[in-house]
Amino acid sequence: MPEGDTVWLTANRLHRALAGRPLTTSDFRVPALATVDLAGRRVDEVLARGKHLLTRLEGELTFHSHLRMDGSWYLSRTGGPPPRRHPPHMIRALLANDEWTATGYRVHDLHVVARADEARFVGHLGPDLLGPDWDAARAVANLRTEPDVAIGEALLDQRHLAGVGNMYKAEVLFVERVHPWTRVGDVGDLDRVVATSYRLLRMNRDHPEQSTTGRTARGQEHWVYGRGGEPCLKCGTAIERADQGEPPRARVTFWCPVCQPAP
Repeated sequence: MPEGDTVWLTANRLHRALAGRPLTTSDFRVPALATVDLAGRRVDEVLARGKHLLTRLEGELTFHSHLRMDGSWYLSRTGGPPPRRHPPHMIRALLANDEWTATGYRVHDLHVVARADEARFVGHLGPDLLGPDWDAARAVANLRTEPDVAIGEALLDQRHLAGVGNMYKAEVLFVERVHPWTRVGDVGDLDRVVATSYRLLRMNRDHPEQSTTGRTARGQEHWVYGRGGEPCLKCGTAIERADQGEPPRARVTFWCPVCQPAP
């Protein structure tokens, strides 16, 4: 699933291409929006809120979308060849001005609502790690409201803090030497866990490549994520992996049993 930094970068690129100009085309290929036409309306801004994308338009309207596991937006020159990343039947939304066309492949949760109603989609979110509302103290306080929940699950709960996904969860906990099944109430320094979450997402938000180790060589970008059975880059112990959480929300988790001793 695209994580907070990927969604932030997507919003930033869409904003630079679309904001301040009227749309010449809007084409929504989902039944609920089949008759909606936003052509002629100026795009005021595109922003990320956690893992949600909000395209705000003239007339106090907002177009909401979510990338979920497989969604993506691509930009191409209007009038030029379309992106060749996915087959055309996967297109669910098109927004274009006279210079740029934004094509949404397999994007989800598409809605056009009054801007005042955005809270329907993002009002439940905690402070956004990459947003102007970031508040580390509130994020820590939110986590502490569920002391008996495993920290690996708590970090993924977007109500606590918005933007951490499965990869960053694993990497943050490795950096802080915290086992994923440690109870929130037993984590020695939640402030450091939250600060590291912020640092790693901020470090990667301006480019599509994600590295938490500072390395870019293939297989060396992450400390533990996606490296089950491989040697830990710190101590050489085999990385372990297991599902964490209750189905259907269980997510595969990676950790080093030596660097992150079990509680």
